[in-house]
Amino acid sequence: MAGPGESDTARDRRARLAVAALFLTNGALFANLLPRYPEIKADLQLSNAEFGMAVAAFPAGALTAGLAAATLIRRYRSARVAVGGTLGIAVFVVLAGVARTPLLLASALFVAGACDAITDVAQNAHGLRVQRRYGRSIINSFHAVWSAGAILGGLTGAAAIALGLSRWAHLSIAAAVFGGLVLLTGPLLLPGADHDTHPAARTGDGGSAGAAVYLTLLALVLIAVADATVEDAGSTWATLYLRDSLGVPGPLAASGLVAFAAAMFIGRVFGDRLVDRFGEQAVARAGGFLTAAGMGAALGWPTVPGTVAGFAAAGFGVATLIPAAMHRADQLPGLRPGTGLTVLTWLMRIGFVGAPVLVGVIADAAGLRAGLLTVVASGLAVTLLADALSARPRPARS
Repeated sequence: MAGPGESDTARDRRARLAVAALFLTNGALFANLLPRYPEIKADLQLSNAEFGMAVAAFPAGALTAGLAAATLIRRYRSARVAVGGTLGIAVFVVLAGVARTPLLLASALFVAGACDAITDVAQNAHGLRVQRRYGRSIINSFHAVWSAGAILGGLTGAAAIALGLSRWAHLSIAAAVFGGLVLLTGPLLLPGADHDTHPAARTGDGGSAGAAVYLTLLALVLIAVADATVEDAGSTWATLYLRDSLGVPGPLAASGLVAFAAAMFIGRVFGDRLVDRFGEQAVARAGGFLTAAGMGAALGWPTVPGTVAGFAAAGFGVATLIPAAMHRADQLPGLRPGTGLTVLTWLMRIGFVGAPVLVGVIADAAGLRAGLLTVVASGLAVTLLADALSARPRPARS
């Protein structure tokens, strides 16, 4: 309930600000650790394989704990779970940064990944709850804030290295700042049980899903996995492709990654307006086509400007896919509140783990140019599967 003299509109705006703080913090905390990876690897005297196994503990923890998110949200509410999970990430990122053995590093990353998976579902569930109160799409703006947080975290980490701060000092300060932000804004999140405004509560569903619902959920998972494949191409392979396949000098080779990330951020900034005007289905189908056409042209006629433009097209094309898939999964009838969102998020993480392996195998067999055809295939898959998304967003004001 709103406090004395406080309108529902004011409360909703404050809740939106608090959810944005959650997304910003979630993007920034782990990104602070990434620039310190080379020195962690050197200090622990790890080989490439040993370091790879250690950092793989983060997605392993996420996969292990991810399915528990729905139960935790129903029992403790998304607001509490999101705040608690964020604080967990903050603590274990610090512990990972100062770990003195490979086992301690992997253990800290495992728990951080588990906290991240649960927080991811909780903050999106609460964001979708706020969106239902707004009666229009706002979920893409939260994901845009996450992208900004990741950029902020990476820049903070780089600045800490330039200033000569120890990992303990740097990561402790980051944990205190971003953890404090979440604690300050947490009380602004919506009070009460999440399921009161959930579609399942209004329709009486919650355990009677038919085959059509599960097929729709499967299609949404495939859309999310396609997004994961494209995002991995932009983050993992763009720089390598420009440097090794097109002969671009090292500093300029990062232009593909920068173009991809910038275009995705822009797409998320404007994504809510596009969704409100054209609907999630139409935006996703157009985005899938743009991704396939842009990268298809870049790979078919490989030039440096064309390749950078192709990665930018892919970043813009997939910008709204995961928010749209999460929204639709959370709206599926016959599923208990939080179940569709949890299952989608968990299976999506398998896509993020498997995508680099798939591209790497194809690249070893036929070259990285052939491996990046997975981006084209993913764009086409989204175009074909877009019917799984609602033709128009249908949030309902409580």
